[in-house]
Amino acid sequence: MDAVPRYRWFVSDDINGFFGLVVDNLSVMAFLATVLVGAYQFPADIVFGRMFPGTALGVLVGDGIYTWMAIRLARRTGKTDVTAMPLGLDTPSTIGMALLVLGPAFIAFKQAGMDERDAAIATWHLGMAATVIMGVLKFALAFVGARVQRMVPQAGLLGSIAGIALMLIGFIPMLEIMRLPVVGFVSLGLVLYALVARGKLPGKLPGVLVAFAVGAVLYFGLGYLGLSGGDFHPPHGMRLRFSLPFPSLGFVGGLRPSLTYLPLIVPFALLTVVGGINVTESARVAGDDYSTRDILLVEAVATLAAGLLGGVAQTTPYIGQPAFKRMGARAGYTLLTGLFVGLGGVLGYLANIVEVLPLAVLAPILVFVALEITIQAFEVTPSRHAVAVAFSFFPAIARMLAIKLGDPAVVPAEQFAKLLTAGGQGLPAMDVVVALGNGFIITSMIWAGFVVEMVDRRLRLSAAYLAVGAVLTIFGIIHSAKPDGSMYFAWALDGMPRVVALQFAGAYVALAAVLMLLSLQRDRIR
Repeated sequence: MDAVPRYRWFVSDDINGFFGLVVDNLSVMAFLATVLVGAYQFPADIVFGRMFPGTALGVLVGDGIYTWMAIRLARRTGKTDVTAMPLGLDTPSTIGMALLVLGPAFIAFKQAGMDERDAAIATWHLGMAATVIMGVLKFALAFVGARVQRMVPQAGLLGSIAGIALMLIGFIPMLEIMRLPVVGFVSLGLVLYALVARGKLPGKLPGVLVAFAVGAVLYFGLGYLGLSGGDFHPPHGMRLRFSLPFPSLGFVGGLRPSLTYLPLIVPFALLTVVGGINVTESARVAGDDYSTRDILLVEAVATLAAGLLGGVAQTTPYIGQPAFKRMGARAGYTLLTGLFVGLGGVLGYLANIVEVLPLAVLAPILVFVALEITIQAFEVTPSRHAVAVAFSFFPAIARMLAIKLGDPAVVPAEQFAKLLTAGGQGLPAMDVVVALGNGFIITSMIWAGFVVEMVDRRLRLSAAYLAVGAVLTIFGIIHSAKPDGSMYFAWALDGMPRVVALQFAGAYVALAAVLMLLSLQRDRIR
């Protein structure tokens, strides 16, 4: 009698899966640190010693449970090729947290009179609170996620995330890549060769690892020769920075200021829930039938753990479980990733890697992720709704412009103030950019939603989306006329902000009225 094949949860191909998944997580953490420390002059010890450990342990919790779930599924089904669901830091929301929440909040706290240290601690607590809020929302949505997905048009969900991908995950890291052109462009080319063109590399080495290694060699080689084209900072030695986080109520102090950023925090949580549903379905098609509810509950628990331990970024199951399955990975790669990232945050070697290597070496994987998310938005959405996806990009473009133009290194503060009050026909151009970009995720959903319903000739539903947009605009949840994106009641504003808020709300109301009138006629188009 033949012996029943036994499931081997760790095989040699798990090494390849580990490198692919860990570099993805590492690049996201590097961007978080680069934005906070480099762009906003955030105290590095708080980023590396307080934010990183809790954030990294969230990855360990999630990947550890997903490893156990894969082993349990293999035992229940008798399959010998079960692949664990990959989990890591959610790229869009982590970059969004750095650029749109943590950085601006740090500046706002300092402008309110706090010294730099107190402002940094307050920002850290706000980040914890935001992460806990996302975790609670995801826990609740885990039981009704499919219903939420049916309520919002696919173009709205995918278009909003694609806008984030193209503008924040893709374009801004692309600028970092081209700051060290030889290093960054070669690394990016290798990532595209391996992951897009699916080219083979010697010894079946994982493309992400090769791109990472080649980029590092070029950076140090050209740097020591003085040919890197920019500032080169040779490493000063690696050191352990032990920081074991414990559950904390520090997030409580950040709850009130985090309310300002709810228009960003809530969509971030919603998008990972929808993403979790989609990746669970892709895993089922590939042969691994995980429970959607369980997958979503694990990412909620991991996010809550991160927030309670001091983390400032949420976790999510990654797109690409079928790719890891084709690679031959089983359950070992997620456990290795969780241990490497989790221990790296506690012992400090993740901080060492981030400090030593420039973003040009790590960012190519972010550009690839941005391209994949954008392409998926068009491929999965019905072709007749493609215009809605593209239309939903405009608020994200406006937000990216506002970030760059609001950077004193790009536009001096005095010049930025002049831009806000510049004349010409209509509202001041910079006020429009700021208002269009604030709350851009929800705006993108609404814009894509009303266009989808319009295309499908459901004009009253289209008008309903616009009515929601008008209400949200009145309260500054979207199109906040304040540069910091804070909420308000429009009639309580003064001067140009009040004019902008009421004009934007009026635009929604006017178009909704036009569509309601059009819905009264018989549709004669065949």
